Amino acid sequence: MSISVTQIKYVLALSEKGSFSEAADHCFITQSTLSTMIKKLENEIGVQLFDRKSKPIRLTNEGLNLISQFKVINHEYINLLQSIDELKDEFKGTLKIGVIPTIAPFLLPLFLDKVVTKYPKINFIITESKTQNLISDIQDREIDIGILSLPIVEKNIIQKSLYSEDFLVYDTRQKRVNKNKHYTIKDIDTSRLWLLEEGHCLTHQIKQICHLKKKRKLSGNLIYKSGSILSLLELVNLNHGITLLPRLATTKSRLFNQDYFYTLGDPTPVRDVGIISHPHFYKGNLLDLIESEIKMSVAPHLADIKSSKIIAPQ
Repeated sequence: MSISVTQIKYVLALSEKGSFSEAADHCFITQSTLSTMIKKLENEIGVQLFDRKSKPIRLTNEGLNLISQFKVINHEYINLLQSIDELKDEFKGTLKIGVIPTIAPFLLPLFLDKVVTKYPKINFIITESKTQNLISDIQDREIDIGILSLPIVEKNIIQKSLYSEDFLVYDTRQKRVNKNKHYTIKDIDTSRLWLLEEGHCLTHQIKQICHLKKKRKLSGNLIYKSGSILSLLELVNLNHGITLLPRLATTKSRLFNQDYFYTLGDPTPVRDVGIISHPHFYKGNLLDLIESEIKMSVAPHLADIKSSKIIAPQ
């Protein structure tokens, strides 16, 4: 029995696109070549992988049982090529990075341009996605690394801490006169507290900090379900609201009046931001470089915290 990596790539393309023409365009070959190569593979293994009568084309039950193994083989082949390049100290290829939305707009501008310029032979593909989606993408090998809030409870995923950042209270009605004044949890007027919609780990963390176990009674007649932290901040400013923000978010000075920020007293609540990857991820040298670049870029913006408490994202 003979199965080529090229044939596996064609199978994966067809399973993703659901169309011979789209899969062929994706692979830069003709439709007849794609169809012939996949049919040859099916004859070789004695299994029909696709139901060609369905629209879009779908995997058969047998194909569904094999597709995950095809993905593993394809990823291992890519990792093999990457390992060879690393042995030759060559950094090239593609690095797929997923970042949760409450980290991306504040962290990426600090380091991304630098690494893109420093490693011109690497194609960086960046996507924003919620925590659970990033975890699934890592498990399915759809992305190489994820940047999110730690710790995560899923097993068989490598997780490394990058930095910890404290949560600050942003109260647009309480202008800070004394720079040394701290906020306590009981000082937070939860009727004016604005949060992202459910499903964001930042929302879960803020609820833990503020001990919000029940639904809050909101003042006014406005309910806004936002998935964007930047949109949320605009509304907080307009409605004289309160929210809690991780330290790096406060570097977007155009969005804030810095006089409305307060630190929280000891122990200071923090979130642990880190990188996750698949156990079989072999771009180790490149991962080390990315970790180093991120740590150097965030260091000047973080506070020196004597006593802290990590707020879990889940």
